[in-house]
Amino acid sequence: MNQYEIRADFDRDTIVVYQAFNDAIASAAVAAQRLVEPFSLNRMTWIKPSFRWLMQRSNWARKPGQERILAVRITRTGWEEALTHAVLTSPERRVYADAAQWRAMFEHALVHVQWDPEYSIHGAKLDHRSIQVGLSRNIVERYVSDWTVEIRDCTPLVHRISAYMREGRADRAKRLMPPEQHYPLGEELARSLGALERR
Repeated sequence: MNQYEIRADFDRDTIVVYQAFNDAIASAAVAAQRLVEPFSLNRMTWIKPSFRWLMQRSNWARKPGQERILAVRITRTGWEEALTHAVLTSPERRVYADAAQWRAMFEHALVHVQWDPEYSIHGAKLDHRSIQVGLSRNIVERYVSDWTVEIRDCTPLVHRISAYMREGRADRAKRLMPPEQHYPLGEELARSLGALERR
């Protein structure tokens, strides 16, 4: 597996990204089927296609302010539009000529991307990375109004999986995990994200 491979739940037209919110934001979003107040359009919001990564980050929906897990299905067109505008959060040599080039691009970036360690269902760090995509306030309106197709509350599922893990029934927990597979990228986009296969 490529260390920097995007893995996601997607179909021909859409892809699922996950976000953790408090009760007020999550309830309003599920009811409206889009992110509405008290969600703020004036700050960066991070979307993640990896369910396991968000489970690790939110401690299985137990961290304060991250008690609700939403699966936001968006268009693949929107997802790839975001990636096209992305600049990595650090001056990776495999992508940028030097730190000066990266800095000039990062200062004006509409979208930030970082690759963090992926986790197993048991919470162990894996060798490959998981992509996190930060949408700035200058593009988040596109995510909210144009890209979002469906918002589903995954919190009950998260609680079921977490309960199975605490009971030592990992086999049952794994069967409930959302399906994720390699998401294909064009060569130019993969290069700009630092996600080209090593040859």
